[in-house]
Amino acid sequence: MAFDELVVVVTGAAQGIGYGVAKAFAEQGARLVLGDRNEEQGAAAAAAIRNEGGQAVYVPCDVRHEDDIKELMRTAVDEYGTIDILINNAGVSRWKSPYDLTSDEWDDILNTNVRSCFLATREAARYMKKHGSGAVVNMASTRAIMSEPDTEAYAASKGAIVALTHAMAVSLGPDGIRVNCISPGWIETGNYESLKKADHEQHPAGRVGKPSDIARACLYLADPDNSFVTGTHLVVDGGMTRKMIYEP
Repeated sequence: MAFDELVVVVTGAAQGIGYGVAKAFAEQGARLVLGDRNEEQGAAAAAAIRNEGGQAVYVPCDVRHEDDIKELMRTAVDEYGTIDILINNAGVSRWKSPYDLTSDEWDDILNTNVRSCFLATREAARYMKKHGSGAVVNMASTRAIMSEPDTEAYAASKGAIVALTHAMAVSLGPDGIRVNCISPGWIETGNYESLKKADHEQHPAGRVGKPSDIARACLYLADPDNSFVTGTHLVVDGGMTRKMIYEP
């Protein structure tokens, strides 16, 4: 398999998309390092992967803290000897009127979503460049290119991730490191069976997305054979951002 024994670090890996991505890489033979600030869920996620025959360790990590990010990467190298792939998945959202959103709330969202992508990529790249190859996948959102009311900080953070992706792809390219990003649309991480028919039908693809849809996109972007793919922004949304909607 393409990912046999490769070392993959995933932030925000305790649940949802992050766990789905980590599980997919483990099933492909990769060795996983799961970072998350929820220690109980993070440890359980790593244990679940090991129970299914995969290799995984959990490292407590709040991506708002630079020292936590550095420790995550150090632990990955101490445990497995290197870092081959980084998935910057950790993020937070907050829907709040721009009239009420505080500067502290703005900073928290931007620091969690964007600053962490830069810091984690910088720290992982220090190890990747030693063996002349690596792949980074940043998790943006379709909110980077379209909006609902009261999403200013989240939208700004995800738009910044798209721009950061192509900037770092150019800067890190000479070191053999590829940087790409994914913008998920509606990815249901709760009870998929509870979704209504109308929820699925509003998507040109005919259904709401699942974490496995994003995991497959990560596998494509991180595959060492796809060495010509860097700086790209892959929208995985069932076609929703291409659908024109007219009020009757």
